[in-house]
Amino acid sequence: MSPPLAPRGWSRWLVPPAALSVHLSIGQAYAWSVFKPPLESALNLDGTQSALPFQLAIVMLGLSAAFGGTLVERNGPRWAMTVALVCFSSGFLISALGAWTQQYWLIVLGYGFVGGIGLGIGYISPVSTLMKWFPDRPGMATGIAIMGFGGGALIASPWSAQMLESFGSDHSGIALAFLVHGLSYAVFMALGVFLVRVPRPAERTTADEGPSPAEGVQVSARSALRTPQFWFLWIVLCTNVTAGIGILEKAAPMITDFFADSSTPVSASAAAGFVALLSAANMAGRIGWSSTSDLIGRKNIYRVYLGVGALMYLTIALFGDSAKPLFVLCALVILSFYGGGFATVPAYLKDLFGTYQVGAIHGRLLTAWSTAGVLGPLIVNWIADRQESAGKHGASLYGLSFTIMIGLLVIGFVANELVRPVHARHHVTAPKEAADVQREQPA
Repeated sequence: MSPPLAPRGWSRWLVPPAALSVHLSIGQAYAWSVFKPPLESALNLDGTQSALPFQLAIVMLGLSAAFGGTLVERNGPRWAMTVALVCFSSGFLISALGAWTQQYWLIVLGYGFVGGIGLGIGYISPVSTLMKWFPDRPGMATGIAIMGFGGGALIASPWSAQMLESFGSDHSGIALAFLVHGLSYAVFMALGVFLVRVPRPAERTTADEGPSPAEGVQVSARSALRTPQFWFLWIVLCTNVTAGIGILEKAAPMITDFFADSSTPVSASAAAGFVALLSAANMAGRIGWSSTSDLIGRKNIYRVYLGVGALMYLTIALFGDSAKPLFVLCALVILSFYGGGFATVPAYLKDLFGTYQVGAIHGRLLTAWSTAGVLGPLIVNWIADRQESAGKHGASLYGLSFTIMIGLLVIGFVANELVRPVHARHHVTAPKEAADVQREQPA
């Protein structure tokens, strides 16, 4: 199912909308916290249980990206976008059945397992294609490719809240909301499937045929796994994602808890609006910070993500419940770094390993996201549940988990400082050697 080649004179600026149609759809995952309170009430779940579909979806995102990265490179973006459409939409339909029959395991299976596969394949589907169209601006290109994923909740959060208000927040209303999501996203993602184009062979960089000495460092996906640089970046991505996802997955109930005892508590609609704001920051960070990395370098931008991110968490832990604007501002900064980290890492990989198999390397690195998808919600939800059982409430539910997040960001900062250029023994230096490596790749 190869995508059509772009006709001569085709503008490369027509390609990003194809990526955005897919990423804006699968970015709904970041609005999961809107469904948490209704699910907990309708199906008698606690916070840790209601986070399980989201956690499994992120795990499957990383695993499917890792194992499907080579297939995506081989079969092209149209194949990948089609797989993403089928899996992501089917996940919602299975979840709708689960909510209707009050079988929570079906929601976990549908949204978490099946939908999570759609997340992973859809997430990496346009990255290498856009980097081929924009070899002169890799940070900006990956920011465009991934921006929509961060902004998906900007649409999905208020939309989901409105549907739950209209349909009801009982199990049948949740089921109907899931059904509408599944059908609507199938139509929207289909636009990307039909719109995507790849550059013509004559217009591609020589990385499509295999690396050449003129292209600088080139490393295969298999060799990349043997380098310390890959694993340092794995730690960097994992810690940055854990810190961001810890807020994002529990955003709506978190802001409600922080100001529950104040004179102006946060309503459900305001909490949904907060989730939408976080999505906007996530999206803006993906294009803004990744473009900035083209100017100041990848290592420097990650120093900002991890170092300033730790300071933002410290500020929330100490003063977050004293003023809503302060809490919201710090959370927005953290989420902008979270999104920026995702958008910058493919360009960081390109700088270290070259463009030869950057899509496959990126897919393997996303296992860090799978780990963070478990760690972040587990740390925040499990500790909050235990603190609530101990009789605590409000901001005190999150003090310990925020301290852990600060420690993780410091670890990530140190890992980023340890990143060095890849040793020459891992380089692929000629087209013939590249072809040999390609033949060794698993099917």
